[in-house]
Amino acid sequence: MMVNPEPTKREAIIRTPGDGLAIILIETSLAENIGMTARAMMNFGLTDLRLVRPKCKWPHTKAINASSGAHAVLTNAKIFETTAEAVADLHRLGATTARLRDMIKPVQDARGWAGTMRDAIGQGNKCGILFGAERVGLHNDDLAIADTLITVPTNPAFSSLNLAQSVLLIGYEWQMAGGAKVPVEIRRKGRGAALASQGEIITFYEHLEDEMDKAGFLRVKEKRPRMIRNIRNIFNRAKLTEQEVRTLRGIVVAIAEKKWGKRGLN
Repeated sequence: MMVNPEPTKREAIIRTPGDGLAIILIETSLAENIGMTARAMMNFGLTDLRLVRPKCKWPHTKAINASSGAHAVLTNAKIFETTAEAVADLHRLGATTARLRDMIKPVQDARGWAGTMRDAIGQGNKCGILFGAERVGLHNDDLAIADTLITVPTNPAFSSLNLAQSVLLIGYEWQMAGGAKVPVEIRRKGRGAALASQGEIITFYEHLEDEMDKAGFLRVKEKRPRMIRNIRNIFNRAKLTEQEVRTLRGIVVAIAEKKWGKRGLN
């Protein structure tokens, strides 16, 4: 049974505006690949999906299921009979290929092309990229209308990428070329999540060193200063939070109680 991929209320919230990059699939055979392509597009905020002579019926339940909720992309997908019609409004056009054909064309990798297209869109141009059928890729006639070929340096003995994988790769490079930032770290929030003060950390060091002295770990007098510095440097690299310092002190207390009998926390 065919299901019309109507967007839900939640999908209307996560729908993102198109930014000028069109994803054009030519003669795609499997509805699942269209669905997974829609998912990859939504991952990176791309919404302009164009289908040229899809081999599967449309819309298709398998595409909807494979999209994992990216129904908005499928709902707005446009169907074309020819590649020329699908790209008529575009100013710049790339074409993906694993085989560099017998023609004179500029060739870029995905990262370089994404940066070039970002600049082109910044100048008011509309851009798109062609993806061929799963089994044979793009025909030479389709490659001929593209201004740039995009290739990925894969294993020469196994160069074929899944359609959705290719779109995902382009989407990632597109996002990064737009200045997307990856957090350098993740820190939890809430009580005890703030970085520990130097006073708290030094008190922990003194507590730990006192127990190490009692256990005989720092018994070699001439090595003691260097060993203490090394141990402190280990913990300093961790950028300890207040809760982490309390946990470490609790560990020291538990070990000491086990060895020496129950004592209170310093």
